[in-house]
Amino acid sequence: MSAGRKLVIVESPAKARTIAGYLGDDFDVEASVGHIRDLPQPSELPADMKKGPFGKFAVDVDNGFTPYYVVDSDKKKKVAELKKLLKESDELYLATDEDREGEAIAWHLLSELKPKVPVKRMVFHEITREAITRALENTRELDDRLVDAQETRRILDRLYGYEVSPVLWRKVRQGLSAGRVQSVATRLVVERERERMAFVAADYWDVTGTFAVADDDEPAFSARLSALDGVRVASGRDFTDRGVLKSEAVQLDEAAATSLVAALDGAGFEVRSLETKPYTRRPAAPFTTSTLQQEASRKLRMSSRQTMRTAQSLYENGYITYMRTDSPVLSSQAISAARRQAAELYGAEYVPDAPRVYTSKAKGAQEAHEAIRPAGDHFRTPAQVARELSGDQFRLYELIWKRTVASQMGDARGQTASVRLGAVASDGRDAVFSASGTVITFRGFLAAYEEGRDVSRYDDDAAPADEKDARLPKMEQGDPLTGRDLAADGHRTSPPPRFTEASLVKALEERGIGRPSTYAATISVIQDRGYVTNRGQALVPSWLAFAVTRLLEENFDWLVDYDFTAEMEQDLDAIAAGDKDRVAWLTRFYFGDGSGSTEGEGLRDLVANLGEIDAREVNSIPIGDGITLRVGRYGPYLEDPSVLGEDGNPRRASVPEDLAPDELTPAKARELIESEPEGDKVLGTDPTTGTTIVAKNGRYGPYVTELLPEPEIDPSLSAAAKKKALAAAPKPRTASLFSTMSLDTVTIEDALKLLSLPRVVGVDPESGAQITAQNGRYGPYLKKGTDSRTLASEEALFSTTLEEALAIYAQPKRGRGATATPPLRELGDDPTSGKPIVVKDGRFGLYVTDGVTNRTLPRDVTAESITAEQAIQLLADKRASAPAKKKAPARRTTTTRKKAATKS
Repeated sequence: MSAGRKLVIVESPAKARTIAGYLGDDFDVEASVGHIRDLPQPSELPADMKKGPFGKFAVDVDNGFTPYYVVDSDKKKKVAELKKLLKESDELYLATDEDREGEAIAWHLLSELKPKVPVKRMVFHEITREAITRALENTRELDDRLVDAQETRRILDRLYGYEVSPVLWRKVRQGLSAGRVQSVATRLVVERERERMAFVAADYWDVTGTFAVADDDEPAFSARLSALDGVRVASGRDFTDRGVLKSEAVQLDEAAATSLVAALDGAGFEVRSLETKPYTRRPAAPFTTSTLQQEASRKLRMSSRQTMRTAQSLYENGYITYMRTDSPVLSSQAISAARRQAAELYGAEYVPDAPRVYTSKAKGAQEAHEAIRPAGDHFRTPAQVARELSGDQFRLYELIWKRTVASQMGDARGQTASVRLGAVASDGRDAVFSASGTVITFRGFLAAYEEGRDVSRYDDDAAPADEKDARLPKMEQGDPLTGRDLAADGHRTSPPPRFTEASLVKALEERGIGRPSTYAATISVIQDRGYVTNRGQALVPSWLAFAVTRLLEENFDWLVDYDFTAEMEQDLDAIAAGDKDRVAWLTRFYFGDGSGSTEGEGLRDLVANLGEIDAREVNSIPIGDGITLRVGRYGPYLEDPSVLGEDGNPRRASVPEDLAPDELTPAKARELIESEPEGDKVLGTDPTTGTTIVAKNGRYGPYVTELLPEPEIDPSLSAAAKKKALAAAPKPRTASLFSTMSLDTVTIEDALKLLSLPRVVGVDPESGAQITAQNGRYGPYLKKGTDSRTLASEEALFSTTLEEALAIYAQPKRGRGATATPPLRELGDDPTSGKPIVVKDGRFGLYVTDGVTNRTLPRDVTAESITAEQAIQLLADKRASAPAKKKAPARRTTTTRKKAATKS
């Protein structure tokens, strides 16, 4: 290794601090804090470029899909710092992550910094002293193929979003978005809800009982009726989703089941058959990104976003290996560490003679890393890191450690036994009952870890877990049994379960859609867009998602086709492997294959040839009985054309936000319409103005308003002049009802009081500013200039005196924008803004801020538990998701990427 100063650039400050601890004094380790540049918004382009080839996408689609990159405005200072450090260095090490995104970050750094010193690409999958030392000794060149794949994906997402999203804005609602993976994920959730809406439940009965070997001390066991007169008894699995029996089985009703119980009273049971066989269960493979998200959701109730954020922190601080991987493979050092630790903790008999080797099952796994495991050649146990980690970090580390160690342990072994017993009832029917049990004779890997599973729609039909593992008594064919506690049980088939984050991640991976490393972001996007909400662990689609999915299915069918989306991911893998050309692939995607056929059309022609989409039809979902749900500008509402209101229009009703789509039956829709107040409730006349005062039910609840006469507009005016005149016309006074009021009980006196707001409380003698009492979106408050203070109750709007108001203003401010209360914690300076990060308690809960950017803390993070690294990452995520500032970019670069080269 040459002498002189060496600059190492990584992505995050936490990663930089950890690596710096393993390197010598001649190394400077700095963080780029993610990407330093990206495609700008077209509105941010220089004026002379907005009408040129880059004007629509910031990508020149007619000349090799050349991207136009700009340095992010909040990274200008960071780039200047890196350039200054580079001038003082003799070597540059680009140590970003070894995946497409990390390779692209390294390339952007190289293109922007333009180093004149030797450049080395340094890669590692864990941050330990041994791994960093090995990485320094085995550098390589920048991989242009990985950069190609990342750049193709970035341009693809820009083309997809910028062409399709505007269609949603025009036909559904402003502010919506479409995306290569998010739209398909939304479609999966919507299709599952459609299945639930179409589901028809079927009722069936069975009989259970408790049995014991006659004249024996062996324990009793439970069994379920499985056959009657030689025909299998139906369970939930035997019915279609339309409630029809789909197999040759007998469906018992309540009468048949209860009569059988009565007829078996006192019957003599005997063992008809008994089968035993060996039981073996292998451990699950070490974690990949996908399986980690699934298992953390099942076992720890962590969201995908929460899991990936916590794993990122563990990786950057040297506790686990890289957390974005499709590979379950363990290195030889990791296998040795896991086997050694399993033998030390559980005994040598728990470790098989030969190491276990796992291979990837994912289609086109392209992240060439190890599985996610504890870092180092010697694993630290959860007990050894308990003082260093807490909360989510400890729980996730423990989960990863258990899974890794268990993956190199022996099989669980035992025996399963299945028994069939029967009796002839007094009415001559032959009843057969069945039971099974598993006896674990050697726990093997179960001593360390057992994989979770997703909930099945047939779980009600399965035996309880303790019953499955219960030991059956010793018995032989023909042995007599005693039966007791026979009971008839009624059941109803269950609809397909809704997706959870875990099962949605699993479904996306099984279909080869997207990358597991992006699933957390995808799920967050569809939640933030209002397409999906959470009900416990379940993901419930909104009616907005139904409208968006329908529009895409009917007009962009191949863009939301599961197989086509998976093929796009495979093509990106092929580009990363150097098997496909980036420009040729993007050309076919956007312009088509030139055949002019529907099958060969590209995105550009698809959008251009859409024709006129009927927005009303797209936003309409039939509910039944002639009732239609419409997705309106202010939310979903029901419309029944068979029932007309006083104005001659169909009756309407708002749909409660907490009502899931599959719960909106025709009967429920009818109930909502009939309970909705019809028309305006006239309360009386305002004696001062003479206007009629009415009460209405609106999107945000009941309110009162005044009816003003239509403004008189000169019909000879131009359209623009008419619009201006309408805007200048008086607006009606409007006020929301208090929480203690309702449309049924509100009076004209109440309405006039509400419409009198805001009320002037008085004048501040010191500043001379007027103090008013107002009712706002977040409740009652006082306002003095720009200073607002919350009032204790709605009634205080009318009763608060000037003295009371001055006393409130004399107290430290505690509402939004609070500045008087001290921060709860100080976490050091933010590397991006250079300003101090503090934790504060705001109107909507705890948040971190550097004085410029605010970010609410996740529910599971407290002021005491948050680390500086977490706070820095939260603020970085918020900046990355914020709308772009509409000003000229600080630095512009148009780059032909293939010219970049690196030295090693």
